[in-house]
Amino acid sequence: MVPGGCGACVVLLSKYDPENDKVEDFTVSSCLTLLCSVSGCSITTSEGLGNSKDGFHPIHQRIADFHASQCGFCTPGMCVSIFSALVNAEKKSQLDPPPGFSKLTVYEAEKAIAGNLCRCTGYRSIADACKSFATDVDIEDLGFNSFWKKEENRELKIKKLPVYNLNNEICTFPEFLKGEISATLSLDSKPSSWLSPSNLEELKDLLKTHDTEKWKNTKLVVGNTGIGYYKEIEHYERYINLKHIPELSIIRKDSTGFEVGAAVTISKIIKALKKDNQGELLSRGKTVFDKISNYMEKIASPFIRNTASIGGNLVMAQRKHFPSDIATILLATDSLVEVMTGPRCEKISLEEFLKGPPLDFNSLLLSIKIPNWESAREVSQHDNTVLLFETYRAAPRPLGNALAYLNAAFLAQVSPSETCDGIIVNQCRLAFGAYGTKHAIRAKRVEKFLIGKVLNVEVLYEATKLVRSTIHPEDGTASPAYRSSLAVGFLFEFFGPFIDRTAETKDGLLQKNKYTLLAKASKVGDDPDQICHDKIPTLLSSGKQVIELRNEYYPVGQPITKSGAAIQASGEAVFVDDIPSPTNCLYGAFIYSTEPFARVKSIKFKTKEQSYGIVKVVSFRDIPQAGENVGSKTIFGTEPLFGDELTQCAGQPLAFVVADSQKHADVAAKSAVVDYEVKDLEPPILTVEEAVRRSSFIDVPPFLYPKQVGDISKGMAEADHKIISAELKLGSQYYFYMETQAALALPDEDNCVVVYSSIQCPEYAHSVIAKCLGIPQHNVRVITRRVGGGFGGKAIRAMPVATACALAAYKLHRPVRIYVNRKTDMIMAGGRHPMKITYSVGFKSDGKITALQLEILINAGFTADISPVMPSNMLGVLKKYDWGALSFDIKVCKTNHSSKSAMRGPGEVQASYIAEAIIEHVASFLSMEVDSVRYRNLHTYNSLRFFYEDSAGEAPEYTLPSIWDKLAMSSSLNQRVQKVKEFNVCNRWRKRGISRVPILHEVMLRATPGKVSILSDGSVCVEVGGIELGQGLWTKVKQMTAFALSPLVCNGTEHLLDKVRVIQADTLSMIQGGFTAGSTTSEASCAAVRLCCNILVERLSPLKESLQRQMGSVTWEMLIAQGYLQSVNLSASSYYVPDISSMRYINYGAAVEVNLLTGETTILRVDIIYDCGQSLNPAVDLGQIEGAFVQGIGFFMLEEYLTNSDGLVISEGTWTYKIPTLDTIPKQFNVEVMNSGHHKDRVLSSKASGEPPLLLASSVHCATRAAIKEARKQLHSWSSVDESNSMFKLDVPATMPVVKELCGLDMVEKYLEWTIGRK
Repeated sequence: MVPGGCGACVVLLSKYDPENDKVEDFTVSSCLTLLCSVSGCSITTSEGLGNSKDGFHPIHQRIADFHASQCGFCTPGMCVSIFSALVNAEKKSQLDPPPGFSKLTVYEAEKAIAGNLCRCTGYRSIADACKSFATDVDIEDLGFNSFWKKEENRELKIKKLPVYNLNNEICTFPEFLKGEISATLSLDSKPSSWLSPSNLEELKDLLKTHDTEKWKNTKLVVGNTGIGYYKEIEHYERYINLKHIPELSIIRKDSTGFEVGAAVTISKIIKALKKDNQGELLSRGKTVFDKISNYMEKIASPFIRNTASIGGNLVMAQRKHFPSDIATILLATDSLVEVMTGPRCEKISLEEFLKGPPLDFNSLLLSIKIPNWESAREVSQHDNTVLLFETYRAAPRPLGNALAYLNAAFLAQVSPSETCDGIIVNQCRLAFGAYGTKHAIRAKRVEKFLIGKVLNVEVLYEATKLVRSTIHPEDGTASPAYRSSLAVGFLFEFFGPFIDRTAETKDGLLQKNKYTLLAKASKVGDDPDQICHDKIPTLLSSGKQVIELRNEYYPVGQPITKSGAAIQASGEAVFVDDIPSPTNCLYGAFIYSTEPFARVKSIKFKTKEQSYGIVKVVSFRDIPQAGENVGSKTIFGTEPLFGDELTQCAGQPLAFVVADSQKHADVAAKSAVVDYEVKDLEPPILTVEEAVRRSSFIDVPPFLYPKQVGDISKGMAEADHKIISAELKLGSQYYFYMETQAALALPDEDNCVVVYSSIQCPEYAHSVIAKCLGIPQHNVRVITRRVGGGFGGKAIRAMPVATACALAAYKLHRPVRIYVNRKTDMIMAGGRHPMKITYSVGFKSDGKITALQLEILINAGFTADISPVMPSNMLGVLKKYDWGALSFDIKVCKTNHSSKSAMRGPGEVQASYIAEAIIEHVASFLSMEVDSVRYRNLHTYNSLRFFYEDSAGEAPEYTLPSIWDKLAMSSSLNQRVQKVKEFNVCNRWRKRGISRVPILHEVMLRATPGKVSILSDGSVCVEVGGIELGQGLWTKVKQMTAFALSPLVCNGTEHLLDKVRVIQADTLSMIQGGFTAGSTTSEASCAAVRLCCNILVERLSPLKESLQRQMGSVTWEMLIAQGYLQSVNLSASSYYVPDISSMRYINYGAAVEVNLLTGETTILRVDIIYDCGQSLNPAVDLGQIEGAFVQGIGFFMLEEYLTNSDGLVISEGTWTYKIPTLDTIPKQFNVEVMNSGHHKDRVLSSKASGEPPLLLASSVHCATRAAIKEARKQLHSWSSVDESNSMFKLDVPATMPVVKELCGLDMVEKYLEWTIGRK
């Protein structure tokens, strides 16, 4: 994993302060926390809060029954984050909350988990579980759950919540520990030493006793959070812990300002600054402190801020050029730092500190002083002078672990001019940072220009030009023009109110009439068209879920809580890496190629192998003679486990290094030096264009290549207008499952091997391992209990991980395991297929499309994987509109990139975007409303049959038109369209867009096995081919088992749900398991189980009738006991093979949303109606819909899966790859799960929910496009540009730089030029 980025390993750390007899409770990331640093602390895990043996905590119960856990890998960290917020809220001195609630507010509850990542749920349900503890929560706002029914009254709902009572809470710091607290100097003679000086003099003595050479292997630490960014793998011989030095831990406030020690954590500084400002009207100086604390709350995640020190942050900025936020805001306030060099201490400005040479081990940052700008020394006390201070930050996500594109802080002293009508700048400090520079800087040329000037349009225009010439990102910085544009925009936001004479006058610090401009400016943020950057963004506000329940197949169709949700919350659920390491276990890591096409001459290590604990380097040469170099397979072919003499792509595994620990294996792999040679080799194929030029393609079997639709020549001839050869390009997307690839292989007796794998298709791994080792398949057993998120990435791409472990274990006769680190996982994963699309489209003047011609080039990578199914998958979605005639040429290109694989909605997501982009293009060409063009091209049932043939089903099944109309009504679409128009007219710097998008998603059921066994006590054991990935497969299977066996239940009130357990997949127990993919495995598994149960019902029914005649009433246990006595076979197996008529069907849905545009997009509202057929479990399906939609937001808006020129992935973990978080999902998230009518051939009339809703997220992209269109109209009006040729392409993902560039990187200058011109 990438340390500190996700929150999955968060625990509560409790420290006792004996002087004040207080316990401090705060969350930390386990992966960043050094073991020695928690000496004397108490640690509370989620399992420590409650568990299956001692009873679950109310947090666990609420998480489970608000349906807030899917794969469950992130859930324990979420629970601890909530618990920490509850514990600390109770320390507040305020009135006790109502019974069952805490002192936590809704805002605090949501903020508690803002830094925790989840890839499955979409966050809405997690937020509801958190908010259920808040004292100010409106219980009616909480979403769908298993506690109450919607129609029940408030009092009853509160009564049904699991009771939270602080008096019954666990003690976070046991009494016996309090007597053992001491902080003493510890000098350890072992090779690794932990030194913990208790004062500054002891630290000085330590620094004196070691020469410079020895200190190269010494690290000064407070929170150790820096390794989360710098990914250090170096071995340190000694650590010096600075946390117990009082001089470095001071927080002191006097009339001159705040002084904080360098070891003080960011969280403590925030708390101290806020405490000083509570309960009083903020004065000018205190406003500075308040804004600093608000800004700091946006930096990193709470569990990082709790241990990260301010000194560590500034030293990283000074020594390693870390793009610090803190350095920038403190630079603007003229902060000072105290530095100790040897015996000498000196105070210097932060600016001098940042510019100075990097600190060495003889120098130490002691403290930071933030001046009080209210003091007479700093600000004139004249009544007419106003001190202004603002902070700014543009980052890929508003909160948490995200580096800024640019940050800024401006401080100015302004007053009314006595000689003219305007505001004069008496003093200003303008700081910018994180824009691709070594450290934060002051824009002194701009400051000098502004000081003494009266602010007007001309002055501000000249200032923006100076800013743009000052903010120059270094070569190699991404989006340099965007960063410069941000600097100009922030300066304009700060000084703009002084030149804006049009806005409404507001009362301010000064007299209403005389100093209108100054009063207005002092209230920056009150104006709805101003963006207030220092405030913490509001998080999720509300959501509505509409679900229709059916009792026909009880308990199928009921919103049963997901199986295992509570143990997932408590942390008891066992994933592969949770299995204890066996005796003599070894650990593996992959050495991968960094070249796309080259000969591998040798693999060596930078230093001696023994220093890494290396046992063996396994390569293709170690494959048994009877085996094959195979790492994965599909029906289309195999992929080698290791590159042999020739590497085929950057990221291809070359070897598997096995060592005595996972850390040693990772260090060794990173230290490997591969010698390559490219002499006499052709250049690699790195683009689809080059693949076409060299005819490098992967064959698509004829039976998989879709048929053309209609007569393209005729359709083009009928068109009034044509768009010819327009181009689109789509990039890749990484799975970002929370649990990276993991496997454990155990050599067994008689030449056998057992492999525990986190995989979606154990059967395929089973056969690959046997083939690689050259042994019969009955010598291999692959076991999978659960998977911590898959999304397709744990199917084919998990096979080489399991196979490499198996090969090493087989070769070394010792257990071997691996937990792939996030960077390697991202490099090897492959991800979603990139592609290039060229289209020509003909259409009538009314918007009806008559013909569409497509040429699609798909980058498949160097092996087939599942790529040959892409044309079929894409056409299944592309046909969602009536194109009149549809012609296509889809080529699957073989390139020297990593093999692309299935990712949730493979091909379908891209196809949905392509269809919408074409519709948008046609609407733009005709200057028509996009929504009307979409509606004009929706299918009739006849056209649906023409395009989809038998998959279309019967006419009543075509629910899309009714969904389309229903959505317009339920979302108040027409009224909201009008409001968006009004908003855009009234707001110059923010624009909104709205979009309604349909989906048709063709899915296919696959054959699946099942087995049901009734044990002698009446409990039921179920095995299925499908794997539990978090999608609720086990839950639906349990419900189906209980329903299908219900004819045997004699007592009508008795049901079997609690007696059923679904057990892990075992490839020797359950064969032909196939793939868990394509959204239909839950249905197919349920169908297989139903067949088994039908067999058991048939066997037991005669016995039941006989017993009833004899005894009248028969309990379930009695029936089963008699069955055992009479030797009835109570185990049944089946293999469900779908009927051809039910193998394919279509899903329908639509979504509408609004977004706010400032370069950053905010999704204000989403409304989804999704046809689930007759849902097998509406709670599970609701979670799938929300989670898929949010994952789609990631693809369309956030996630950049970047490679270098050789195709090697350079995105690295959470720092550079941004999946959606709680603060980036829709502010209002409304979902209706629509139950459509019966269908005799589907599994109890159900439909899939795992992948289709992801396609609806294209609506976010379309609405963003609509907002950009409005911004461009405005920009063109300022520039006097003709709008008739205003076509533009909005890339995927539509990141902030992409959006801002389309809105105009020079928008501010154009506005100022326009304003000057009007004069």
